[in-house]
Amino acid sequence: MNFNRALQLLVGAMAATTATSFAPTKLAVSSSSPSHLVQAAATETYTTAYDQQPIVDIPPMPLSCSIIPSCDTETLDAEMDSFADPNDKRYGASDWFHNIRSLPNSTILSDVKNPVGWITAWSTLVSLVYKICNMRGLGHVANKMCLSSTPHSLISSSIGLLLVFRTNSAYQRFKEGRETWENLLNICRDITRMTSVYERDIGIKTKQRIQRLLAAFPYLLHHHIQPRCLNHELCEEIRDTPHALILNEPRSIHRGQRKSKKTSKECWVDKRSLPWCLLPDSVLNKCAQSHNRPLWVADRLALEFTDIKYTDNWTSRERLALLNSASKMSDCIGHCERIHQTAVPLNYARHALRSLTLWSFTLPFGLIDKLGLMTGPAVGMVAWLMFGVYQIGHTIEDPFQGSLRLTDMCNSIYRDVMYGDRNEAGMRRESAFRKDGEKDNDWDSLGDAFGLGWTVQAKENMELYNEQLVLSP
Repeated sequence: MNFNRALQLLVGAMAATTATSFAPTKLAVSSSSPSHLVQAAATETYTTAYDQQPIVDIPPMPLSCSIIPSCDTETLDAEMDSFADPNDKRYGASDWFHNIRSLPNSTILSDVKNPVGWITAWSTLVSLVYKICNMRGLGHVANKMCLSSTPHSLISSSIGLLLVFRTNSAYQRFKEGRETWENLLNICRDITRMTSVYERDIGIKTKQRIQRLLAAFPYLLHHHIQPRCLNHELCEEIRDTPHALILNEPRSIHRGQRKSKKTSKECWVDKRSLPWCLLPDSVLNKCAQSHNRPLWVADRLALEFTDIKYTDNWTSRERLALLNSASKMSDCIGHCERIHQTAVPLNYARHALRSLTLWSFTLPFGLIDKLGLMTGPAVGMVAWLMFGVYQIGHTIEDPFQGSLRLTDMCNSIYRDVMYGDRNEAGMRRESAFRKDGEKDNDWDSLGDAFGLGWTVQAKENMELYNEQLVLSP
């Protein structure tokens, strides 16, 4: 056990070192640094209710309430990694040794160890009884224990079809869930782009309200399909503080850990954490009382779009485009609810599991005359493979319970939407909508990119080097 723990720490340290070596631009910004103070003093502030709420550097996971949250969006942007993740590694044939070495830490093995253990123990017991009968001259009893391998060979094809169909159906749900969140990401980006292009017609304050609602929407949708409430200890720490917020849930939920047996319709959260810190108290109290908070935010966004007054540039066409985007956000809620609330038919799931169980428990009787005492390990290996495939289908059947990293997707939407806070991190995208310091003559200095002469000259200067086309100086 200590060796496995040391090995995990060593691998984690190597991964951290590698990430630091290949990501030199991701620097953590200290909230106490002089540059941070200068930047905070120079940051433009607004007096609307939405902008009075600080951006807090607290992930959605329950944290200790003794930690003072940071209000620096630059720090949040530096620490929020929405792209690189160890789980994004694609395993190939060359990674066979790493996969075998990490088998004791396998989540699937942990989930199927109970049936695999019982089947292995049963198969070992059957092989021992068979061996003892042969040693004591009870060959007729041992012969009656042996079965032909033909029935299991015929049934294995049917069981394989059941497992493949279930796994394929579960993967389609996984794929659909990922596409739904991809559409949500694109919708939020499109709304942000449109509000930035029409900023003069919409107004700074309205734009910031829309941005904060957009940034809160994915976190609220994540909480809607996978409630993440504070456990009992953290609830006691913030119970008598102004940071406590009680959410009335329409159904009983687990308190603290997902496998906890304690359920309650009250869900405690910390208002200093995302997404609750994005909304003012007057708006947050209304949202907290709703049973479908992401839908409430979509409705409020539709109201914000409707309240924008018509101008020469802002007409009913632009308003309808944003209202259509709000409708698409509601569609994303419905898609997630359908995947989360609709399970594989109970009869199919039970029949597949019962068939697999009976097939596994009777398998040693068809192998003991050939494998002897090796029947236990052999049947255990087969049971691990078969039950592992079944468990994979069960795990990805609801992709919102851990298969999809929804927190990373929420962080991606937050990063692309909340650039309107106008800090250094935000201005990296905000600069696309500003032409300060640019001149039309700057583009002319590049030459005629569409003329025939430039094209011919470019072709003459191109060389094939290291399987890449490069333009020679």
